[in-house]
Amino acid sequence: MPRPLPPLPLSRPAVDRDGASRMREALFDELLRNGATRVLPLWNGRALTSDVDSAAPTGLRLLRTDEVTSALTRVYLGRTLDDAPGEPAGTPVILAVLTDAAASELEPDVSRWRGLRELATRLSDRDAGLFTEAVAIANWHVSHTHCPRCGTPTVVEHGGWMRRCLVDGDEIFPRTDPAVIVRVLDEDDRILLGSNALWENNRWSLLAGFVEAGESFEAAVMREVEEESGVLVAEPQYLGSQPWPFPASVMIGMEARAVPGHTAPRPDGEEILALRWFSREDIWRERDDILLPGGSSIAHAIVRDWYGGPLDEPPAKSRDAA
Repeated sequence: MPRPLPPLPLSRPAVDRDGASRMREALFDELLRNGATRVLPLWNGRALTSDVDSAAPTGLRLLRTDEVTSALTRVYLGRTLDDAPGEPAGTPVILAVLTDAAASELEPDVSRWRGLRELATRLSDRDAGLFTEAVAIANWHVSHTHCPRCGTPTVVEHGGWMRRCLVDGDEIFPRTDPAVIVRVLDEDDRILLGSNALWENNRWSLLAGFVEAGESFEAAVMREVEEESGVLVAEPQYLGSQPWPFPASVMIGMEARAVPGHTAPRPDGEEILALRWFSREDIWRERDDILLPGGSSIAHAIVRDWYGGPLDEPPAKSRDAA
């Protein structure tokens, strides 16, 4: 059985979401009067950072409530669990989704607004948790401004965690789309990587796909791998999971073994343009010619775990060498 993955960049929140407080009708009035409350401003999926050097460790810039006076949407993100300078554990945090004008007024330097993918590996547990939660719920609000049943505009309730139809009162809650991402290994312990039609032709990553209605993770693994590569797999095993709010997914990391005699990859030519089995030595030898998944993704963690160490270092002689 494969070992669990180490902590993933977007799966290490230090935030108590404090769901019970969402039900209070006067929640935002209380929070906005509380001098300890902090606001996480979000503009086009980007947050403000406390640094100016892109190579240095970074942190989110949380603001006082009087510094952010307007928002398209407000959401109560919860209370922090870790201490930070000026923001002790237990600090309540509100998400404020801003218009272009409000963002420009707050911070006109566009370079200070940074994206989650860019920052994920350099944020603290607290900031990674807040940023991931903020992006995910903001994306959900954008796509649910109207009732999916009748098309009537919806109103925001429960601290930003529910929308209600103005006509029939239907309650609409956030949803996340599960997708499996698979480390397929053959008898020689090589890994199967594919090149997607939407990527640069030298970028390679794991096969992945959404879980269909009425389907288990294990069944999704076997179906997706066969559809995208023609390779048959068996023995799907769970590795770990990570939210991926681009726009609304959670990635379920899995490992499966290719069935002997059914390992010849056949790309579909539409979504997947190329497929290839890589050994660890192949990865190292071709490191200057291939692009592998970025460090914020679960795909990077899964490939690195198989490789046995950092992808910019020579591979260990065996997977268990340390």
